[in-house]
Amino acid sequence: MQNKLREYREMLGTEEAAKTTLVLPFLRALGYDIFDPSEVRAEFTCDVGTKKGEKVDYAICVDGHLSILIECKPINSKLSLEQASQLFRYFSATDAKVALLTNGIIYKFYTDADRTNRMDDQPFFTFDLDSYRKSDLKNLAPFQRSDFNLDRIAAQAGTLKLQGQVSSELRKEFAEPSGEFVRMVANRLHDGRLTEAVRHRYQQVIATSIAALIRDSVNDRLQSAMSQPDEQNSADLVDVDFEEIETTQVEIDGFNIIRAIGSRIVPAERIGIRDAKSYCAVLLDDNNRKTIARLHFNSLTSRYLGIFEGKAEERRSISSPVEIYSHADAILARIRELER
Repeated sequence: MQNKLREYREMLGTEEAAKTTLVLPFLRALGYDIFDPSEVRAEFTCDVGTKKGEKVDYAICVDGHLSILIECKPINSKLSLEQASQLFRYFSATDAKVALLTNGIIYKFYTDADRTNRMDDQPFFTFDLDSYRKSDLKNLAPFQRSDFNLDRIAAQAGTLKLQGQVSSELRKEFAEPSGEFVRMVANRLHDGRLTEAVRHRYQQVIATSIAALIRDSVNDRLQSAMSQPDEQNSADLVDVDFEEIETTQVEIDGFNIIRAIGSRIVPAERIGIRDAKSYCAVLLDDNNRKTIARLHFNSLTSRYLGIFEGKAEERRSISSPVEIYSHADAILARIRELER
């Protein structure tokens, strides 16, 4: 989908173009049958009070129950609360518990975390097709057709909303420490009266110290990556992400299958996992020079198993981790090659 976006972005100026080129493929990637009108209902109509015949672009039904309402805008639209008026009205008048406002690139997910049956003013999760992390894919998992679970979504909504609020407050404190934060730190370190001059000095030092801590943390990660004296280090260095790297369940499943296959010829404890931003490596003896395979599972629409022979990697398309078993011979051949 990112490739489509890059290739056709200039041609997607209308709402219909954004729907057909980006929104519908996005829904399909989540497992919904976009050709089944009982599951993906286009131009969904519901009379709300004095408003008659108003429509939202799509309504998603899961097991016959109305679950998600979707309002689409042109790709160049700046998504705002004013553009979600129909979603607000429909949310209160239907059984749907998730509302989605999108321009094909940005997907804003809403629920009723603040007040029951009333759509929140702020989205609890935003997915950006232009720029997303592995953790964003993990947060999309509860919306998949095969794994749709309103209880999980409700729990996730509360957690993500609080996390966003905390992150916002921390960013403010890091950029310009508040009086309360300055007093808390200064009272632990300063003997005597906290004058305005002392407070101002601490405020400056705290801001500088926070910036230095972040910079040192980044440098430590970089030095750690550079200290690996192996042939694949330059490739792995590209994948250093200074956000937290999260190993998803599907990657863990893939790793366990490869370990089960490999345990036929080497002890299972010798086969380990090392995650990076763009792929997950399965290694022998936790050695970057001994890569057994790579799991390229980050895409919304495709997954690949990377099989090695020498230094060359061949990517083989798979739809689920279970299909790794059909590549057992290549995995065993790679382990035998590394054992020579």
